[in-house]
Amino acid sequence: MSFDKLQALIDKLKNPSSVGLDPALELIPPHILTSSGSTAEAYLEFNRGVIDALCDIVPAVKPQSAFYERLGTDGMRVLRDAAEYAKTRGMYVIFDGKRGDIGSTAAAYADAYLGAASEYSFDAMTVNSYLGSDGLSPFLRAAEENDKAVFALVKTSNPSSGEIQDLESGGKKIYELVGAVLEKLAGNALGEYGYSRLGGVVGATYPAELRALREKLPHTFFLVPGYGAQGGAARDTVGAFDKNGRGAIVSSSRSIIGAWKRSGGEGRDFAEASRAEALRMRDDLRKELKL
Repeated sequence: MSFDKLQALIDKLKNPSSVGLDPALELIPPHILTSSGSTAEAYLEFNRGVIDALCDIVPAVKPQSAFYERLGTDGMRVLRDAAEYAKTRGMYVIFDGKRGDIGSTAAAYADAYLGAASEYSFDAMTVNSYLGSDGLSPFLRAAEENDKAVFALVKTSNPSSGEIQDLESGGKKIYELVGAVLEKLAGNALGEYGYSRLGGVVGATYPAELRALREKLPHTFFLVPGYGAQGGAARDTVGAFDKNGRGAIVSSSRSIIGAWKRSGGEGRDFAEASRAEALRMRDDLRKELKL
């Protein structure tokens, strides 16, 4: 079970955190942009520096597809190479693509990113659950066949998520109904730690909802975005974890990879700054979770 791999890494490092590899131009130090042959090469150099700085303390990275797609084919090559590099450094790689469709199209997406012939070495990916079970099944099937995992959107961290996700139907919120679909679709195939291959994305910016969903979805591993730049704090994530302090991973992107900007320097110490912020996040989570 792919989430067994992730939880084992979390236990080993005593750190339930993931770092988003979202290299927006403004986060790349000037010296890397000027010395690299292209923006894509600058992205790759930056990513490798961050990965090298974090691989012994952070179990997972989460590259966001949009930042690579905007560079065209060169960007997708960098996405592939960065994921491969993270794997060589022992990290779990979550592809944050939020893909979603139905039927053969969903199957094509699943093959592209989780399939046996995929050129990407992702361990898991995020998908859009709001097309229903026939939009999720191809991803889950590909995950089962290739020892991968899937995180489906449940209650997202953005401010306007409630415009749709908090609407009620039959006395329950839409996000609660989505969560129930995930637990049912995942079935009874559970890993060593009691979690299926089908996880859920639930934001740290909604701690009450996060805690309630953990109670209702005991076999769903949570990816928890929203820590740091989006306003979520370590105390807000506690409800995502089970009684053993497992079953969730907290993600932060800009707060860590952009830490060098807060020092007022030129970014030549970007790797060291990222490591220091990642350690601060780790220790923050450890304190709240009593790890």
